[in-house]
Amino acid sequence: MKHVLLVAVCLFFQLVQSQPDTLFLRTKAPKYDGPVWIQKNKASVNLSEVAFVNWNSGGTNSISGLLGVESSANYTDKYFSWRNDVVINYGVNKQQDRELRKTEDLFELNSDIGFKPDSISDWYYSAKLNFRTQLANGYRYPDKDMPISRLMAPGYLFFGGGMEYGKNIEQLSFYFSPLTLKATFVLDENLANEGKFGVAPAVLDSEGNVIVPGERVRKEVGVLINNSYEMEVTTNVKVKQQVSLYSDYINNFGNVDVDWRLDFDFKVNHFIKATLGSHLRYDDDIKTTIPSEIEGETDEAGARVQWKQFLGIGFAVDF
Repeated sequence: MKHVLLVAVCLFFQLVQSQPDTLFLRTKAPKYDGPVWIQKNKASVNLSEVAFVNWNSGGTNSISGLLGVESSANYTDKYFSWRNDVVINYGVNKQQDRELRKTEDLFELNSDIGFKPDSISDWYYSAKLNFRTQLANGYRYPDKDMPISRLMAPGYLFFGGGMEYGKNIEQLSFYFSPLTLKATFVLDENLANEGKFGVAPAVLDSEGNVIVPGERVRKEVGVLINNSYEMEVTTNVKVKQQVSLYSDYINNFGNVDVDWRLDFDFKVNHFIKATLGSHLRYDDDIKTTIPSEIEGETDEAGARVQWKQFLGIGFAVDF
């Protein structure tokens, strides 16, 4: 992961150099129609179900559902761009003879503001804010006695400033910030004392009593690179890619946290849509666990790549 940041920077500048007509040559300014506010809202429900009756190959009856809500409000004029969006996703799965289990849980808020020095420039002086957490408790199933995550445990906040390239900023954006604050919140006492999600654990005495409580907020300052791309690859098929690369200056600089999403939307008609998505993460602060030699206990292992894939069909309404 330490070389991902260098590769990304090289690719970014290679792209810039390969587009002299759009980046460095002055062109005629497009017709200006005045300040514009565009608001979009979308609600979707994706369902999948499997049922078996006397099926000789065996199988388990199951049903899964995913509810999604997205809302955005974007402002543009000659010199300013201000983009805001909120995303809420919550999914569950129920299998025969097994408890209801959570499969998806996300609350995310984004706000980006940019200023360009003249109306025909494609470069913005930009500031970005990203906040995300979850809504319900997470468990290591089938154990539901001890949550492994909660609302604001963890919660993540990114805030910083830099330069952003976006000839058509709604569809294509490259953002580089040399100074970005990352804050990790673990507001649950038990999880904070255990040192989950990279915070400093509690200091205990010889009897296991807490002397110094665990850290609730971990602060980092580092460099951030973002890229987002959205396009219609063919009729009724859209692809959206978002990648974020972050490296902390103080703690092991060069070790890159990666967050990469790739989603395909397939439109069947005005209401029915299918979605194929991939979400890959790597965060060196999130350690995995392995079974301990002591029965019933676990030992901490290193960080690993996290990956989630989703395929669903359902209903979507724009309003």
